Amino acid sequence: MEEKRERVKVTKHIENMNLDQQLDEKISYKKELKQLQFEMLNIQQFLFNHNIGLIIGFEGMDAAGKGGAIKRLTERLDPRGYVVHPIAAPTQDELKYNHLYRFWKRLPARGQIGIFDRTWYGRVLVERIEGFASKDEWGRAYEEINQFEKTLTDDHFILMKFWIHVSNEEQLNRFKERQEDPYKKWKLTDEDWRNRDKWPLYIEAANDMFDQTDKKNAPWILIEGNDKKYARIQVLKETIKHVKKECERRGLQVIDPAEAITQEV
Repeated sequence: MEEKRERVKVTKHIENMNLDQQLDEKISYKKELKQLQFEMLNIQQFLFNHNIGLIIGFEGMDAAGKGGAIKRLTERLDPRGYVVHPIAAPTQDELKYNHLYRFWKRLPARGQIGIFDRTWYGRVLVERIEGFASKDEWGRAYEEINQFEKTLTDDHFILMKFWIHVSNEEQLNRFKERQEDPYKKWKLTDEDWRNRDKWPLYIEAANDMFDQTDKKNAPWILIEGNDKKYARIQVLKETIKHVKKECERRGLQVIDPAEAITQEV
C-alpha cells in the first residue's frame, strides 16, 4: 500500500508533466468552451440549491495563464454567486496573525464559489524561497494547511487546487510579449524577472508541496499550460469532474437542465 501511494505522489511532480499537450485540432475551442461554461453555470446553480460551497485555488509559475483560466471558468457564471480573490503580500495588519487568518476572512459562504488567484500556499512557496518564513515556519505549514483544508471539506465544502505550469522557454516568450505590448506591460514586474533566476527553487518547493498536501479531500490538479486553450479547457473539465464526483459522494447527482427536461417529458 505504501509503495502504491508513493507511486501516485511521483506522478504529481512537475518534471513528469507533458508540456507538449495541445488542444485537439479536431475540436472547436469556442464550441467546447461554451458547452463547458454552460455546464459550469448549471453546477453553480446546483451547488447553491444544495448549500454546498466550492473553493478553487490557483497556483503556478508567473505568466502560466492562471488569470486567463479563471476568466474562462467564470465567464458565464452568475456574478452574484462567486468571488475571485487576487492574493498579494500580506498587509502589516495581517502579519500580526497566523498566516491562514487572511484566508479564513475570504472564504465563501455555503452555496457560493470562492476562487483564489494565489493561495495559502504562499507560505511554502514564495515565503519559503524568499526567506519571509523560517524553515520551522514553512516546515510546519504543510500540516497546518492540511488541517485547514480538512476542516473546510468536513464542513460541506468542496475544495480543489490547480497548478498551471509552463516551460521556462514559454514563460520567457510570454514575458517578452508582455514587455512589448502596451496593453499587457502592466502585468510584468521586476519581481517577475527576478523569479526566473529562482526557477529550480520553485520547482523543488512545488514538488515538496504536492508530496505533502495532495489529499483525496483536497487534490492538486496539474495542468500543462504551454497551450493556453488546452489549459483553459482542462481547468473547466477538471472542475466539473471533481464537483460531480464530490456531489455523488454525498448522494447527489448533478443533472444537466436539458436532460431534466427530457426526463420530465
